[in-house]
Amino acid sequence: METPSDHAYPDHWEADVVLRDGGTARIRPITTADAQRLVSFYEQVSDESKYYRFFAPYPRLSDRDVHRFTHHDYVDRVGLAVTVGGEFIATVRYDRIDERGLPASAPADEAEVAFLVQDAHQGRGVASALLEHIAAVARERGIRRFAAEVLPANSKMIKVFRDAGYTQKRSFEDGSVRLTLDLEPTAESLAVQRGREQRAEARSVQRLLTPGSVAVVGTGRAPGGVGRTVLRNLLGAGFTGRAYAVNHAFAEDLRELDGVPAFRSVAAIGDPVDLAVLAVPAVRVPEAVADCGRHGVRGLVVLSAGYAESGAEGLERQRELVRHARSYGMRIIGPNAFGIINTADAVRLNASLAPEPPQRGRIGLFTQSGAIGIALLSGLHRRGAGLSSFISAGNRADVSGNDILQYWYEDPDTDVALLYLESIGNPRKFTRLARRTAALKPVVVVKGARHSGSAPPGHAVPVTRIPDATVSALLRQAGVIRVDTVTELVDAGLLLASQPLPAGPRVAILGNSESLGLLTYDACLTEGLRPSPPRDLTTAATPEDFRAALTTALSDPAFDAVVVTAIPHVGETGTADPANGGAVGTALREAVASAPGKPVAVVHVEIGGLAEALAAVEGSARGPAADAPGTTIPSTRTADEADEAAAPVTPTGPPAPTPETAAPTEPPAPAPTASGRIPAYPAAERAVRALAEAVRYAQWRRQSAEPGKVPESLDETIDQSAAALLIERLLGETPDRHGVSLDAADTGELLGLYGIPVRPTLPAPGPDDAVAAADRLGYPVALKTTAPHLRHRSDLGGVRLDLADEAQLRLAHRELTETLGGPAELRPVVQAMAPRGVDTVVRAAIDAAAGAVLSFGLAGAPSELLGDLAHRLVPATDRDVAEQIRSIRSAPLLFGWRGSTPVDTPALEELLLRVSRLVDDHPEIVSVTLEPVVVATRGLTVLGANVRLAPPPARDDLGPRRLPSY
Repeated sequence: METPSDHAYPDHWEADVVLRDGGTARIRPITTADAQRLVSFYEQVSDESKYYRFFAPYPRLSDRDVHRFTHHDYVDRVGLAVTVGGEFIATVRYDRIDERGLPASAPADEAEVAFLVQDAHQGRGVASALLEHIAAVARERGIRRFAAEVLPANSKMIKVFRDAGYTQKRSFEDGSVRLTLDLEPTAESLAVQRGREQRAEARSVQRLLTPGSVAVVGTGRAPGGVGRTVLRNLLGAGFTGRAYAVNHAFAEDLRELDGVPAFRSVAAIGDPVDLAVLAVPAVRVPEAVADCGRHGVRGLVVLSAGYAESGAEGLERQRELVRHARSYGMRIIGPNAFGIINTADAVRLNASLAPEPPQRGRIGLFTQSGAIGIALLSGLHRRGAGLSSFISAGNRADVSGNDILQYWYEDPDTDVALLYLESIGNPRKFTRLARRTAALKPVVVVKGARHSGSAPPGHAVPVTRIPDATVSALLRQAGVIRVDTVTELVDAGLLLASQPLPAGPRVAILGNSESLGLLTYDACLTEGLRPSPPRDLTTAATPEDFRAALTTALSDPAFDAVVVTAIPHVGETGTADPANGGAVGTALREAVASAPGKPVAVVHVEIGGLAEALAAVEGSARGPAADAPGTTIPSTRTADEADEAAAPVTPTGPPAPTPETAAPTEPPAPAPTASGRIPAYPAAERAVRALAEAVRYAQWRRQSAEPGKVPESLDETIDQSAAALLIERLLGETPDRHGVSLDAADTGELLGLYGIPVRPTLPAPGPDDAVAAADRLGYPVALKTTAPHLRHRSDLGGVRLDLADEAQLRLAHRELTETLGGPAELRPVVQAMAPRGVDTVVRAAIDAAAGAVLSFGLAGAPSELLGDLAHRLVPATDRDVAEQIRSIRSAPLLFGWRGSTPVDTPALEELLLRVSRLVDDHPEIVSVTLEPVVVATRGLTVLGANVRLAPPPARDDLGPRRLPSY
């Protein structure tokens, strides 16, 4: 029999998890050093739970039991424990068995499993989390099925198995229920896992944002300082719960500070504390965390600096902070955070350094930068926009943008999500969560540190290798509105928050300035919208003229949105009328109220009182319902000046279902715009860019309601099992972790199993070999080199085409070897000519963080020099690849540019789907390149292909739930 020493301790099984109630716990293998913890745990379990576990009264564990439950070989016998504060709260164990139910070793693939959860922690989702992890461990060890004996009265445990989503069988034998679970993940088990993850992570954020009591640890004795400032802001916002001031240096007789109870430690507070804000030096944080953990604090906001942003020593300090806090079940905002805000009337929380919290609104704002957070909050305040919640996560060592998206997804008080990100720790998960959230409410993202090639200081996250342009394409595929600057973040958010989504790209332009109207018209064309000629109301236009014109435009079914332009009204005296701005704003709001349902944006130049009148509102705005065409809420903006550094957004390629070519659709019932706010912009380009983003997002929303699919007809020409066997053979029994590039024959065989034929090539080291190859393939032929430095370089003379006979071929071979090098260097090959068409390139590559990415572009200069490539996440659908082909800037060359014959894009779409299916079915395929792919008027030809295999990378998104550890 194997002993524990035969197998190393599997530390990769350790994981921090978020439980159903939002608290955290640690799952780890049980070791021989856990004997006393096991005994102590068992003593705290009720007699009823012990009976359910052992089917008989079992008041205490014998020494033999303790030895058996703490000695495992980590293969055939495995035990996992859930710990909080270092103590066990639950255990699970499996023992491999044979078909007779007796102890066994591999290749037996069934195991008996049993759980025990401390009564005080039942109902927190502990057993469900344990089942996910013990199932993953079992699959790793070659176990395919779990068997469990459960008493009929143990309904909670039966429910855990029943709700897991695995394929299962149930029978009733000898007074107990026998359950057999097939451990192969299913679509249902994955959906169950992700649903539990969403609810748990959302709850953990909710606990941070809705505390009933807050302790500010590090409150200074004298006015000023970070802690005292946070306490002042907390009280100034009207926090509805209990507040406490904590500082170990307080005098023993100090009972009150700034009107709240004062204590020297959190432990001295007699009542429960939900949230602690730590404003102490980094060296004092461990002591404060332990104090909070022992008192049962639920979450921490760590304002202290001196962590990963300060170097390697600080990074280790940050990791220890996270481990320490999670060991007590606490989640962390920070460190180096600016704070959090919740404007809900029931909470009114300002646990931040922001002196004046924003008014209540329906925008959620997340930033990874305190400086950007300050600017955004200030801009919101100036423009009269409001927030539902604000989180500035600093180094985001624990709570990240993914957690916040989980919360906003189901938060009824948030209608628009704005995020400033400097790093994305788990892009695969982020795009999944963003897609789900964007189906209900807009998600607008601006990403800093796009070109640095590394995460910002303090962000200890994996760095993705894919270019920023690819990240942007993947975010847009997920429905995320990706903008380039903080100013654009605010501009887009302001419009989305206060206006319904447009039904199409048709824009009416009206105003009292012909020049400003023309600028707006040009901006619309640049952004791919379809503007009507501007309607000039003349500089003499009155507020009533604006109201009437806007009412008419909103009532006209030929328009989907309206942009109003306005300059100051100058009277006969030559001076601007100071009251005119407010009157025009009121008139425009009246027009919108009389004809709601279409978005309106206002471009104004130095009109005093107009922006204030447009933003004036009584009470709190309620945004659109989840099934409405859009969402509304005021936005965040750093400055009212035009952002000259903002890069224009490249419009979508021409012959596609883009805003300009998509037929307008009848929108669903418009969302209520009770706020009456109309967004105002100081430049036409900014207003139109925000409107264009809303148009593109609305189009994505309509399309996502009926998602694309992969045609079933592909299955008829795909042999997945044969491809799997071929890959297994090519990788060998001990595959090189660095991977292997396939030769031409193996590449052709593998691709052929997925219906992707590659036109064969024959080696031609000498002229006679070339002639023999051509005779075999048939004329006309191409002669080309395969040397890496000349591959696909027709401009260097490495490719000779349309060689019609032996004489031309011999001449080409002689010229090639005389000018470019000898046959050994050039490695020339002969290939039959393909029908003329457009040369394209199709690639698929695996990024460890983002997953498999499918790329497409035109071969040569467009893709290599200009970077004109389109990207989609795998698996791609028919809609994904159709949009992908049409989204590159050079797409017109595929659709009959300048009178040329359009090529067979349906064949190209099918090829992209086949490549997507290939890499999705076989994670061992880490890269595929098809270049060139010549797309003709009928059909296409793959002339070159490269495939690389490697052991499949780990898929964190398919494993059991776990919090990241950076």
